[in-house]
Amino acid sequence: MTLKSSKVEKKALQLIIKAGEEGLFQTELWKLLDISSREASRIAKKFEEKDRVFREKVLNNGRWTFKIYSTKKFATLDSIKSCPCLNCPDIDRCHMGGQKNPTTCLDLTAWVDPRIEPPLSLLKDHEEAVNHDQK
Repeated sequence: MTLKSSKVEKKALQLIIKAGEEGLFQTELWKLLDISSREASRIAKKFEEKDRVFREKVLNNGRWTFKIYSTKKFATLDSIKSCPCLNCPDIDRCHMGGQKNPTTCLDLTAWVDPRIEPPLSLLKDHEEAVNHDQK
């Protein structure tokens, strides 16, 4: 890959990410980058193979084209406002190797992915910690 093509790819990805949930027509991409439609198609396919974008075939102004969407999602305040760490009474004691540990926190694990079943050893440790705190 040449330095010029890597700059073009970087700019292309920035444009796609900036387009957000609206996406970007592939025809717009090559016009914005001042490259050929063939080069834009190759870039989009390359990003798609690397799971950086997904493309959807759409009809635009009577012509078939692709709309390109970034797979990168950004955290927002709304996306983290229910994080249990934000109102945890033990947050000041929570760190790697600390009395509380984010890697073994059941509340955090359940919040990140409710489908994850915590190991029995974590459940036992959690119960012991709760019982100890209640004494």
